Parts: sequence; C-alpha cells; structure tokens
Amino acid sequence: MKRSEIDAFVSSWIEAWNRRDVEAVLEHFADDVEFTSPVAQTVVGRGTIEGKAALRAYWEEALRQRNTSHFTLDHSIWDSDRRELAIVFMRDLDGERRRACELLQFDATGLVVRGEALHGATL
Repeated sequence: MKRSEIDAFVSSWIEAWNRRDVEAVLEHFADDVEFTSPVAQTVVGRGTIEGKAALRAYWEEALRQRNTSHFTLDHSIWDSDRRELAIVFMRDLDGERRRACELLQFDATGLVVRGEALHGATL
C-alpha cells in the first residue's frame, strides 16, 4: 500500500470511531480476523476475538458501555515489508484520557487480518 492509501485509511478509521460507526471500521477487516485487546477481556471475557462477527459484537458492546468516546490521531507508522500499520492516538472514553496504539496487519488484498490494541496509562 502507498503512503497516501495508509493516510486515507487512518483518517477514515479515526472518523468512523468518532462517529461510533462499527460497520465503517469493520469494512476493512477480513472475515477471519483475529483481534487482541485488554479491553475485550473485561467486556466479553476473553482477550482475543476471532472472526468479524465476534469482533462486531465486542465493539458494539464496548460502545454501549461508554457514553462518550473520541479519538485524536497522533501519528501512524507503516511497515510495508510486514504490511503492518501502527496507529498512535489519544483516546478519550467518558473523560478518561489515555494514549493508545492499534497494530493492524493487512493481507495482500488490503484487509486487516490481525490486530492488537495497546492502551497506556491514564493521563
């Protein structure tokens, strides 16, 4: 993927999350995606989610548990050899601010096949 494609993806990813539009985020994910997050452990009882349908259910439930959410992009890093994108952002969930990062690995068709959410300390 070219840097312009990465920048467009990151921009649409941030905008979709700020609209709380799970479907818009998921359109970039493969059906057999695997996603790991410490938040998933608390929301659905397991840290790794397998499959797009399960990821949808997790994200919808996580959003139901929050009144407000807003992401502000800091920067992104693209590794073309690994087809891996790191999105570094500030997340504000119900007034709790944390620096966070999502690592997304893409397949040859441009879909996310693996992801991991990393969350920093409360700021």
